[in-house]
This record gives sequence, C-alpha cells and structure tokens, in this order.
Amino acid sequence: MPDTTSPNVVVIYADDLGWGDVGCFGADDLKTPVLDSLCASGVRLPQWYSNSPVCSPSRASLLTGKYPAHAGVETILGGARGTRGLPRQETLATQLRRRGYRTGIFGKWHLGVAEEFGPTRHGFDESFGFRAGCVDYYSHIFYWGRHNPVHDLWEGDEEVWLNGEYLTTVIGERAARFVAQEDDRPFFCYVPFNAPHYPLHAPPEYVDRFAHLPEGRRTTAAMIAAMDDAIGLIVDALDERGLRENTLVFFSSDNGPSRESRNWLDGEEISYDGGSTGGLRGAKGSVFEGGVAVPAIMSWPAELPAGVDYPGVGLMMDLLPTILEAVDGAPAEVADVDGRSLLAGLRKPSTPAALDDRAVFWTYDGQWAVRRGRFKRVHRAREGMTPPHVVERALFDLAEDRAEEVDVAERFPETADELDRDLAGFRRQHGNWSGAAPGQTLGGRQDAP
Repeated sequence: MPDTTSPNVVVIYADDLGWGDVGCFGADDLKTPVLDSLCASGVRLPQWYSNSPVCSPSRASLLTGKYPAHAGVETILGGARGTRGLPRQETLATQLRRRGYRTGIFGKWHLGVAEEFGPTRHGFDESFGFRAGCVDYYSHIFYWGRHNPVHDLWEGDEEVWLNGEYLTTVIGERAARFVAQEDDRPFFCYVPFNAPHYPLHAPPEYVDRFAHLPEGRRTTAAMIAAMDDAIGLIVDALDERGLRENTLVFFSSDNGPSRESRNWLDGEEISYDGGSTGGLRGAKGSVFEGGVAVPAIMSWPAELPAGVDYPGVGLMMDLLPTILEAVDGAPAEVADVDGRSLLAGLRKPSTPAALDDRAVFWTYDGQWAVRRGRFKRVHRAREGMTPPHVVERALFDLAEDRAEEVDVAERFPETADELDRDLAGFRRQHGNWSGAAPGQTLGGRQDAP
C-alpha cells in the first residue's frame, strides 16, 4: 500500500498563463473545469506572484526557494545544445528525494540544455520533456535563436522522437503514468507545461470549441483547454489510486501573458496577444502586476480548507519551505533560502496574514519593484519585454488600485521613502549575489523566452 502519512506532492506550472486565463480567477470566455474543481477543493491564492516576469528565473525560484539572482539564474536561458543553466545546489527535488520520495519532472525544464545541467542533475529520478524555452508542439523542434533548428525532447538524458504527437497531451499522459506507478514511496511530480506559450498550436477539436473568439484568443483558449484536460489525467490517476485526499496539488504560472512578436514562418512576425491579465497592468517582462501576479491554487483535502481564499502575499520561492513543512509536519530547517512557509496561513486563511509585513522584490532588465503589505513601489517599470520604461518611479496602493493606475507617492511620502530604502537594500544584496560563486548568476538574454 502507498505511504499514508507523508503527502504526495504534485506541482503544476503553466507557461505565460495570465491572471485572467483561468475560470476561477475570472475568465468568462473559456472554461477550465479541472482547475476550477481543484480550486473548489482547496485554497485560491489571489495575491500570488512569480519571482520574475520571465521563464527561467521563475523556475529557478520555484525549485530553490531563492530569489533568482541568489539561485544563479536571472535571465532567459537559450536553447542551443551547450547552454549552461542552474548551478548545482539544493532543490525541492533533492530535498524530497532525501526524505524518501521518488521524484519526476514532465514538461519544460528551461534551466540549462547541456546534459550536466539537466533535471537528473538536480534531484529528479525520472524526467521527460524539453530543456529549452519553447518548442513546436508537434515536431518538438526549437526554432528560435541564432542557430539552426534543434530537436529538443528527452527521456532522461536520451533523446526521443514523438513526431506529430501534441506535446501538452503527452506531458499529461506521462505525468499521470508516473502518478499511477504502484510504489510504497510517496512521490513528487513536477509538471511544467509549455502551454499556452507560443507557438500557437492546438488540435482542431479544441480550436473548434472557441470559434466565436478572435483569432489569437481562440488558439490561446484552445491551448489552455487542452492543458486543463491534461491536468485532468493527472487528477484521475490520483483518484484511481485513492491518493487524492493526501496529495498536495499546487498550480500556478511562471509569469504573465506574452505580448511579444516573434518570428514564425518565412520571417513573418506574429504577435502573441491572446492571453489575459484580467485587467492588470503590464504583461510578461514587466514588473507591473500583469507581469508577475499569477493565478495560483493549493489543494490538499486532508489538511487544507476547501473553497476559500488565502489573503496573504506569496511568491514561488515560498513553495519549497511550505511543502517541506507539509511533509515534515513541522517547519523545516533549510539553510540559505529566501522564501517562507505559508502553511499555517493556508490552514487558517481567514486569519490575517502575519507575513504581509515583509518586503518582497522583483527585478528584470533594469526594472525594480518592492511590495510590503498593500503598497508597491516600482522603479523604471515598462509594460512588457521591451523598452521604453513608462514609469520612472511610482507608488501604488494595491488594495484600492490593483491595476496600478494612480501614483499615490505624494499622498504617502513616508511609505514611498521606506520602500525606496527597502529596495536600495535589496539592490545591494542583489549585487552581492550576482557577483558570487559558485551560484554565479547567468547573464545575457539568449534565444526565445
């Protein structure tokens, strides 16, 4: 029989999914019944953030519990076969494997393509998926960047070919197969989907569901629906083994939706504008809310309440200490992490969040932001991946203005000054991390996000 004391852990990560792309977060033009059911069975986290507005740094924070620069990955990593990645260090996978878990990853890695930086070097017993930032959903070829197209699909360290198979569905099937394995050990199943990241590919039967929507939104909605069905395969596998009650399932996204224009075929520029921020300002690449505020759900029926909201602020770096406390039954002693366990607040989400007095930070490509409580300070913020910077410096009251439309710095000058001091301290720490070894920050944007 499976271990009935230690919870299984399933972490599902969408790619470029916006705050307004999930039914339980307000999407009214598409249905996500599986995600909505997970939300109804657990805790919705409407104040949840990625640690970065782009892919690779967000994933580094998820796995290490650290700010991106502290983890050693600040920028988007490339897709060439020799691309270096996440420096060797403790990860959620190594921590859980040490606790007797079998560990598997199924989907997008994006933390280094070279074999020595792959998932099996960071605590995963099993891995299936691709290592770069994005691939064609049917050929599994990486087309972007200043190199020839390269095939990118791997079973462990062995290249595999599944030409013509829709990758979102394959990822769901492979993760469900891992969950379904008869084994006495608890498991950690990490499922980073590439949906709905470009290129915009979806099977016709999904596209047909959304014929009434504009073209970009239509295909994005189809990709999200296919991902929702693939997540359903994983949940069904849990149910079939009788594991759902004692499985902690977490779902979120790596950053906000894309507004990029990328080369597709014959040099044509395609604008990827089908994702929704749910009315938040900015998008992928921006430290405004639309770039870093992401939908998030945690469901653990045996331990967490159902159908409630957690009012506190959380970030991806909080996931590692939160999961380790859930596994250990007490706060874990984890050295050198920046996140904090939110488990006590998740168990009693109606209680005011004690952690909201902390300052949390974001930076990307010259932009900086800090949030403490209801207030957020931004420096040199822009709307997306590319300049110009549209706000040199502003203070927003997120309790009254989540869309970040009104600068309240003149109304709250002391708060603005306090957050500036917080940000100055973080910038100093960031500089120390960026120059440190062995967790040396990987710099320079490479290829496609």
